[in-house]
Amino acid sequence: MAKNEFILATFVLVAKWVRRSVTMIVVAASTFAPVHAVAGDDPFKVYAVNIVKTTPFEKPFTGDGIYLGNGAVITAAHVIGRWGFLKNPHVLIAGQNLPAKIIKEGSIEQTDVTLLSVDESRIPDSLRLRRNPLCKQPSKIGDKVAIVAPEKTNYSQIISPLLIPWQLRERFSSLVSDVGGSGSGVFDAVKKCLLGIISRKVVKFDHLGGDEGIVALPSGFAGYFVPASEIALFIPPEFQF
Repeated sequence: MAKNEFILATFVLVAKWVRRSVTMIVVAASTFAPVHAVAGDDPFKVYAVNIVKTTPFEKPFTGDGIYLGNGAVITAAHVIGRWGFLKNPHVLIAGQNLPAKIIKEGSIEQTDVTLLSVDESRIPDSLRLRRNPLCKQPSKIGDKVAIVAPEKTNYSQIISPLLIPWQLRERFSSLVSDVGGSGSGVFDAVKKCLLGIISRKVVKFDHLGGDEGIVALPSGFAGYFVPASEIALFIPPEFQF
């Protein structure tokens, strides 16, 4: 083989090898590239509803709630307020505006949860056949959660009660690092079950501390949620899944 022919053949082999290697790298990069969530990936938003109450002589008020199944919806009790049966509540669910019946009222001073019921036959099958289970195990510090409302889903995590004022820790021990709207749902992002319902915001410190005699600077707010264990004690068994 002539010298020039040998050089040309070698160049062709090297070019083929480089092209094959680059192809393998591109495929590997595609295989291991992170997958970013899109709107269709949200498994929780289907359960999010709006609660509308109409109080005589006042403007209508809209809050958040979560569909459980069997026509049942839960929200924070203070979203409906006292004497809820006078407030003509409606639930905006799956494109429907449905009148709601109050099954059981809580209170912000005790269990901040109210259970509503809508006509299940008017809910589309895509939602009516679903069941939204309460988590059976309590959350742990650091667990990843989704705070879910009709308008958006925020991802957050469970934080320690040591990050709030010591006077509040016993009462508000179930906390997420971000604040959601009253009545929005807190879901376990891994187990896909309902951990609780957002009740209120609580002052949060920037580090562990806040005991008597220890100074800690506030750094915004944490979200307190009524945990699934309290919700299970509050609502009738036929609405628990």
